[in-house]
Amino acid sequence: MTTVRQRRVGKGTEVAEDQPSEKNVKPDGKILSDHTGRKLWNILSITVGGIVAISLGLITSVYVATLHENDLWFSNIKEVEREISFRTECGLYYSYYKQMIQAASIQQGLHGLVYDNKTESVRTINILERMNVYQEVFLSILYRILPIQQYLEPVYFYIYTLFGLQAVYVIALYVTSWLLSGTWLSGLLAACWYITNRIDTTRVEFTIPLRENWALPFFAVQIAAITYLLRTHLQPVQERLTLMTVFIATFLFSLTWQFNQFMMLIQALALFILDCFDMLPTAKVTWLYIIQISGLLLVCVLQFFNSMILGSLLISFNASVLIARTIQKNLKKGGLLNRLGKLILHVLLVLCLTLLINKFIKKILNLESDEHIFKFLKAKFGFGATRDFDANLYLCEEAFGLLPLNTFSRLSDTLLFYVYIFVLFLTTVAAVIVAFRNLSGSNQVQFMKKKEECTITLKPDAAYNLIHTVLFGCLALSTMRMKYLWTSHMCVFASFGLCSTEVWKLILKCIHLYTSQRTHVIKYSIPIITLLYISYKFWPGIMDELSELREFYDPDTVELMNWIKSNTPNTAVFAGSMQLLAGVKLCTGRTLTNHPHYEDKNLRERTKQIYQIYAKRSPEDVYRILRSFGTDYVILEDSICYERRHSRGCRLRDLLDIANGHIMDGLGENEPDLKTSLYPRFCEEIKKNLPSYTIHFTRVFQNKTFHVYKLAKHK
Repeated sequence: MTTVRQRRVGKGTEVAEDQPSEKNVKPDGKILSDHTGRKLWNILSITVGGIVAISLGLITSVYVATLHENDLWFSNIKEVEREISFRTECGLYYSYYKQMIQAASIQQGLHGLVYDNKTESVRTINILERMNVYQEVFLSILYRILPIQQYLEPVYFYIYTLFGLQAVYVIALYVTSWLLSGTWLSGLLAACWYITNRIDTTRVEFTIPLRENWALPFFAVQIAAITYLLRTHLQPVQERLTLMTVFIATFLFSLTWQFNQFMMLIQALALFILDCFDMLPTAKVTWLYIIQISGLLLVCVLQFFNSMILGSLLISFNASVLIARTIQKNLKKGGLLNRLGKLILHVLLVLCLTLLINKFIKKILNLESDEHIFKFLKAKFGFGATRDFDANLYLCEEAFGLLPLNTFSRLSDTLLFYVYIFVLFLTTVAAVIVAFRNLSGSNQVQFMKKKEECTITLKPDAAYNLIHTVLFGCLALSTMRMKYLWTSHMCVFASFGLCSTEVWKLILKCIHLYTSQRTHVIKYSIPIITLLYISYKFWPGIMDELSELREFYDPDTVELMNWIKSNTPNTAVFAGSMQLLAGVKLCTGRTLTNHPHYEDKNLRERTKQIYQIYAKRSPEDVYRILRSFGTDYVILEDSICYERRHSRGCRLRDLLDIANGHIMDGLGENEPDLKTSLYPRFCEEIKKNLPSYTIHFTRVFQNKTFHVYKLAKHK
């Protein structure tokens, strides 16, 4: 009996060592051979996957660059036309890059940004504090120190950098999908979906300097790093390097976009929800909270302690979560009802602390820079009608409206939306089951382990990406401008589900057809069939798109900019619409009264006053307002004065009438307390050259679109 027991214990050790027979040697050799084969296969797979990722990134970069060139004939048009093509706020941001390039030295250029008196007349502002333009500063310095001036114009260095970031973006999406599914085929599918759904995944080719085009590639890198961080069994060195990557990506994302705090607040909410349901490791979640706060505070320091960052909800929320955790130490212990009670209390505690901390910070800093955002949200979600000019300005813009339904039909043409909904449904069901199991406590878990349902699992990285896509989907549905945060991640999430062993295993087990071989066949065949379908259907369209040639054409704006440069002094101050004045600054370098970067209360009030040129006000009132801002010239646009793009109630002149308490033009209802104005509309009446107008305003330029008036300088 003793001998038998010894043989059973030593079956894999002593017998193998003491009796090296042929039967024992061959399996070991086979195991060693299999291990080496798997290792070589993994190396080959990673190498091929990496090459495919880089290739797709470069192809995307070249693709959007070619579309931009074909649409504008950018290489052939004049410098002023190139600059005009940077519309609205894009032109404003690019003007600081141009300013740094043209400065006598880097130090002088930086001084001009820190003590800027041309962006807002009769005011000196710090551009580096007010706006996220460090990328323009860095790029201009890089252009000056690199020996490329004789080979590459500054504008090309700028736009090629942005198009190059698209390569980083696509590679990050590819890697995220690869990490989630375990196969680079998933990354290939994600990248192909991103390219074929370009209309809904990016707008970089026609809004190049927009802040989101700088920021979203870094956000995608951060999501990829978080996905890797949430993997189990990471080595300490791997974990530290990944945390460093997350921090760098978070910092760069925060530095390059003024809306960073709101995007990261949604991300923090995703982490909070998953942590509450015990679906993520608490220690890693804590690190991510700290990284968000530290990244934002570092940006705050670089932006000369920008008060809007200090008063952000993100800092208040993350601090509240960490404080609430300290107070409620036994949050994840107990049975289902006990834990639910603790969870509800925890959520209420975090919300109350967030509001108290945020209100306290804003009170101390006297912060009102972001109040227009909350007014807009309040009006948008039906918490009372508003006559606030700033809120209505956002509400009436299509970009800030609900996501149009035709978006889903476009996404469905590539099968993306169908696959996305399918994967979203399955993973949501799995998440609900896992969350319930986690809350139920140890006794219920042990009981459920005996049942097949316990095979339903959701890895932490997949759980994070699920909540991420749900929350950003809600944001996109409510605000069309934010759809680019969702649609790109939709490509990742749909491709992950289609190539995931866990997803197909769950489906096949539900219909009692599961085998390991069948799972692997479906996991690879369905994505390949999808790729073939996408290639067959959309490749001809992409080729046609690349062969279609257009040319930039805006002669009226070109004529206006050339006239300003030739006929006005360099110190002249111009008033007009925010969008046009951004171009005036870029093309002519003249001083502005207002501009499109709207994150400042004083600027918002100033803009509303300047826009009285389109309201029903007396010439004396308009003249007094314009002169109070040092205005020398005012530009009136027929496209605004006689606007037809928006419906009644959303035209700029209507918003001004409502804010001023005046009845709107045209047929339709008016609110009962609105009154008829004593004066006609200024932008229309000034063209009649009546004495009451010509005493203050002299027309000095006009074409089919613009009318420029010089203001008299009365003593």
